[in-house]
Amino acid sequence: MRIKFLSVALGLALTATVMSASAQKKYTEGVVNFTTAMMGQQINAKSYFRADSNAFAFSNGPANIKILTDAGAKSMVILVDVPVANIKKAAVATPDDIDQAMAGLPQFTFAPGTETKVINGFNCKKVVATDKKTSKTYDIWITNDIEIPLAGVAKYYQGIGGFPVQYTSFSQGQSTEVTVTGVTEQKVPAGTFGIPADFEKITLDDLKAMRGGR
Repeated sequence: MRIKFLSVALGLALTATVMSASAQKKYTEGVVNFTTAMMGQQINAKSYFRADSNAFAFSNGPANIKILTDAGAKSMVILVDVPVANIKKAAVATPDDIDQAMAGLPQFTFAPGTETKVINGFNCKKVVATDKKTSKTYDIWITNDIEIPLAGVAKYYQGIGGFPVQYTSFSQGQSTEVTVTGVTEQKVPAGTFGIPADFEKITLDDLKAMRGGR
């Protein structure tokens, strides 16, 4: 199973933000739908959320991937399910793994602009994010239409002033463009944020060692 998309997926899983108090609709539990690209392929992904947990789920070829994080970004588990190969692995990140991932994230300053546009039904405004480490700038489109308690804090978008709808996600030197296509308020299915009993627990290094195999 190829897992070269791992860095991009981790960046997306760690992406969350603090919403503005002026948001019009507040969600407490549900799912966010995304589109993004991984390894040159268009990917549709879902982020199941509640106040204390997040599960970022997508498929890559025959593999079903789910990345579990908590509200404090203190824990992370990558679930890999490949039915055709009878593979069920749960890669559990150590505190050092998480610290390294967070240390590699950009550090942004934000400059709100005046441009606005509607993206997938969300009223958005542009914010220019400047990375203090590289001086590179990124156009981020945020909305105050909604408020979502996504868990797994991405420090680089805290304080941006709204919920990012169209933005750049970062992890381990890689970046990808992400667009939110919709948000649904719903009860998250039982077991969404847990490790199934039939999954073998491994380390992140073990998971990386699977790269290139099938």
